[in-house]
Amino acid sequence: MRYELTDLRLFMAIAQAKNLSTGAAAVHITPSSASYRLKNLEQALGTPMFVRNARGMELTPAGESVLAHVRELFEGVERMHEDVGRFTLGLKGHVRLTANSSALNGFINPSLGRFLVLNPYVDADIEERQSEAIPAAVLAREADIGIFAGATDVAGLDVYRYAVDQLVVAVPADHPLASESEIKFGAVLDFDFVCMSRSSSNYLFLRDMAQKAGRQVRVRLHTHSFEAVLSFVAMGVGVALVPRSVIASLPGTAGIAMLALVEPWAVRELNLAVRADARLPTFTTAFMQFLLDDPRVAATRGA
Repeated sequence: MRYELTDLRLFMAIAQAKNLSTGAAAVHITPSSASYRLKNLEQALGTPMFVRNARGMELTPAGESVLAHVRELFEGVERMHEDVGRFTLGLKGHVRLTANSSALNGFINPSLGRFLVLNPYVDADIEERQSEAIPAAVLAREADIGIFAGATDVAGLDVYRYAVDQLVVAVPADHPLASESEIKFGAVLDFDFVCMSRSSSNYLFLRDMAQKAGRQVRVRLHTHSFEAVLSFVAMGVGVALVPRSVIASLPGTAGIAMLALVEPWAVRELNLAVRADARLPTFTTAFMQFLLDDPRVAATRGA
């Protein structure tokens, strides 16, 4: 069998993206070169790794098996680099984190920025996903650390209480609901919404909660960030469902009223998970502890 680590890294990138061109871009090679390398890898292993269909490139059963081994292999390579790096000063490595949009924007990003400044030889890959998908992604080695809302029944994880957040309704200051201090979710659904992008975990959660209530979200605008969402709310475009932590992290919310949402799911318990059997490199463990020890985050756990 003749193949290189580059071939395996490419294979992993294509499996993650479910697209050859996107996977090729992730490892900085051309699509034609990626196609050639993938063909050689499949010939070396003696079986197809992917099935091409309308959804993109789906792994075959053999591909799923190879992917698990490849992820484990690169974890070993990462540990090897870390062991060598101990002969120099500071932490070195690459950490992968996946989280929902509320955790990313309300808590993680400020902690991440400070950690990277303090550790200039550590790189990070951050991905947003819906909370329900995150524990399985960590177990499948698609991320080193996952942060998600609610509990999980996925076995094989070590789970730590990370933060407590609350979803609130943001409305323009002159909106008919602005005088209310709290409100039921069903009453908010009578109005137009300003939402995060269609792929955002915040929007997908809002859509799912509305469907469970037998309603549809009246979306007037999808935009790219919570800051943009609140800006459009202040202009009177619509109302929004936003995490209280995000509001606290933004420079100002003039022209906006915040309403407590009287729903049990509005209080969001955020958990941090890693694989129970993972031999985490020192830099990953240090990053995890940095996230948990952030004073602003830790303070919410006692709220």
